[in-house]
This record gives sequence, structure tokens and C-alpha cells, in this order.
Amino acid sequence: MLSRNDTPTVLANSPAQPLRVLLVEDDEGDAVLVEALLDEADAPVAFTRARSVREAEPLLGRVDCVLLDLGLPDASGLDGLRKLLAHSSPAAIIVLTGLTDERQGVEAVAAGAQDYLVKGQVDGALLFRGIRYAIERRRAEDAQHQLREEKLHAQEKTRLERGLLPSPLLHGDDLALEVRYRPGGSRMLLGGDFYDAVRTPDGSVQVIIGDICGHGPDEAALGIYLRIAWRALVLAQQEPAKVLGTLHQILMHERHQPGLFATACMLTISPDRRWARVYLAGHPEPMLLTGGHILELPRDRAGLPLGVLPDSTWHGLDVALPTGWSLMLYTDGLIEGRVIGDEERLGAERLIDLISGHTAARPDWQDDAADLLDSLIARVKELNGGELDDDMAVLLLTDRTSRT
Repeated sequence: MLSRNDTPTVLANSPAQPLRVLLVEDDEGDAVLVEALLDEADAPVAFTRARSVREAEPLLGRVDCVLLDLGLPDASGLDGLRKLLAHSSPAAIIVLTGLTDERQGVEAVAAGAQDYLVKGQVDGALLFRGIRYAIERRRAEDAQHQLREEKLHAQEKTRLERGLLPSPLLHGDDLALEVRYRPGGSRMLLGGDFYDAVRTPDGSVQVIIGDICGHGPDEAALGIYLRIAWRALVLAQQEPAKVLGTLHQILMHERHQPGLFATACMLTISPDRRWARVYLAGHPEPMLLTGGHILELPRDRAGLPLGVLPDSTWHGLDVALPTGWSLMLYTDGLIEGRVIGDEERLGAERLIDLISGHTAARPDWQDDAADLLDSLIARVKELNGGELDDDMAVLLLTDRTSRT
């Protein structure tokens, strides 16, 4: 028999990977019987024994199946089972009961055990079959649990995505809007990047793109709060200069941890599409694309990110827009990727070079803005050597008034 500190005994002519079985039994006679039954069945089992729940708990992560007696020095009834189930071990558990305690075996299965066996009513072959069955049942239960978790996660992701990535309220054919969103890395989770665009009754167009610091459902939910609040404020025709201040107050009250901040870029485009007022809150500058030229809009009146200082204010900068303009707004995930063989991040200057290369090769690129964004993102990922680490949102708004 083995104590908690012993090396497991490998029974029979075991294959390279025998089943690892832990017997939790304080009765010497019953322990000898279980080991003899497995030996008799020529079962490929690596067998370990513990005499109490306390001895068994450190061993759970190293076994495939636990044979658990319900009468132990430190646990009685289903107490021992509950203690073992409280651990995050993938081990299957078979409860061993006496003939008069079979009802407890049924209750043990209802409580989470994979099976129960009555002492004295099983031979070696039946015991080994029971062990294999319990292990496979536990694996199937784990797979089903994982599938349920993935479905719930997918549903949550869909709900968050609807909140973060809305259908912009743009009607008419004088403007074309193309957007892309990519979660960072291989997580396939939504972070806190968000955007929206609304045409107001006077014909002007309001646009916002923002980025909550951090990743995960809490950050995504906060991004949704800000995005919905922004749309409500715009539809209520609040003065654009005050909108960022209101979002700042909402963020300060709704954030789930102190110090959490958000960057944002907000545009007001005039009804005649000839000028734009740009508001920056710690966010990358938009890029103005016209003809074969790409220009970062100035940061002369840029302000701090939302949520940094309680008394922060933001002021807009007016920018003239030439005929046939396009404006690209993006979150910093697009420019913070690495470049293979270079210690520096991609940065805005090299991003401009990538855009210039595409527009030079495709003079008619405005007829296929989707291709520009897809090619640009693909090239950025290629330079990074794979998926980008940070979330990324890109929005391309193009003037069509000269074509209507």
C-alpha cells in the first residue's frame, strides 16, 4: 500500500500511459481488495493511495480517476466528495459504498460524482470498466461545459459587438462610410474600442471614435455606455464642444476601477462638407486623404484623455476640407504594432507611407474604400508578424458631393 508520499505502483503490463488512479480509503482490507482486483484484471493502472481527504487533495491534479470511500477519518457521508469537487481538478470521481449504503451512491452521483460502485459486488474487470467509463464521462462533461461556456461567450460577444459597433445614422448618398474592427491578439474578445456617426437635422455629420484603456467585458461595457451616451447627446443637439465634457463625467462615474481612462476623436462636419471641427482627447489625429496626398490633421488644440483630470476641457480646431476628401479615424492599435527587424513600433509616419503606396498604385481607390482598409490592415499585420496585440478600429469617411 502507498502513502501520500509514495511513488505510484504501476499494475499489470501497463502501456506507456496507464490510467492514474487514486484510492482514498483508510481501511487496509478494502484497500488491499481494490488493488488485488485491478491486478487480477491485468488493468493498466498507475495506483496511488491516500488515507484521508486531506492527503488526497494535493494529489488530485496528478490523477485521472479517484476511488473515494465515503467513510473517512476527516469526512463522512458526502462531505469528502464535496471537498474534492470544490477543487478544479479534471479527475473523475467514483464513490465506493457498502451494500447498505447504495442510496448514498445515488446521492453522490446527483452531487457530482461520475459513478458509484458497491464494495463486494464488483470484480476486477467491472472495476476497471467503471474507471474507464468514469474518466470518459468526466471528459465528456468537461467538453460539454466548455461548449456551453463558448456559446455563452459568443452570445456575450455578439451583444457587446452590437453596442460597440452600431449602424451609423447616415442617410443620403453624399457621404460613404467604411469601418473595420479587429480584436487584439488571438483572444477574439471585444475590447473597449468604439465608434459612431450621426447626421443631424441641420445636415451636419457628427463622428466619434474612442478607445477605453484595457481589454475585457468591463471595458467593452464602458465603451458601450460612452458610445450610446454620445449618440443620445448628439441627437439631443447638445453643443459639440460640451459633448466630450459630458462623456468625461459619465466615464468618471461609470468606470469600474480608478484611473481608467479613454481616448477619443470627435468630428463635426459642416452641412456643405467644406470644413470639419476636430476635437482630440488624447487620441491619434485623423488623416485627411485627398488626391495623392495624406496629411495628419494638426493637434494644436488637443486635450487630455477622458477620465484623467476632473476639470479637463476640450476645444475644437477648424480644418478646411477640399473637394473629394476622405477622413480616416483610427484607434492606436493600428499603429502600435511592431515591425519585424525594427525596435520601433509602426507609428503614424509609416502608416502614411503604407496608405500612400496603396493610393499611388490605385488612383481610383475611393471607388473601393473597403479594399484600401483591408489591404492596409493586412499589411500592418504582415509587418507585425501576425495578429496585432491591441484592439483596432478604423473608420473611413469619404465625400461624395462632387459625384452627385
